[in-house]
Amino acid sequence: MTESMLTLDVRPILRAGGEPFPEIMKAVAQLKAGQSLRLLATFKPVPLFAVMQKKGYAHCEKELDQGDWEVIFTPEGAAAPPPAAAAQPGQDDASAWPVPSHTLDNRGMMPPEPMVITLETLESMAPGEVLEGWYDRDPLLLYPELQTRGHAARCEKTGASEYRVLIRCGSAS
Repeated sequence: MTESMLTLDVRPILRAGGEPFPEIMKAVAQLKAGQSLRLLATFKPVPLFAVMQKKGYAHCEKELDQGDWEVIFTPEGAAAPPPAAAAQPGQDDASAWPVPSHTLDNRGMMPPEPMVITLETLESMAPGEVLEGWYDRDPLLLYPELQTRGHAARCEKTGASEYRVLIRCGSAS
């Protein structure tokens, strides 16, 4: 991975009966400007979400095998999708994109269902077509997968927990 994400696995601490909060705060203090924190835990650390939000971090969580959880904390100012930094000429301004030909309402679904549905829909679309997707949270784990497959994405926060994501279908290389 790149330097934009620091991974902290607190599962061994939790399994030994320890308290990982000091280690988490130590890791947060070491983050560079714009850097995200990937946290691996044995449970969904809901109380930590409010603490991190006060520090200016949004989160995206995903349940892993055997009840473990992966949570990615991203600085609020860095919430734009990663593809924006590597956008091709003409892709950095979504206002020039065609009107969406497909719309998905992924609100109310649990991960990874929104990502699976989005990727399946893109497989049936032609290069250049635009997909409009609605999500309950910024789908941070979707953006690297889109970039890998040659697609571009632009996210717009439209409400407290509502995101509109435009995805321009590319062609996988």
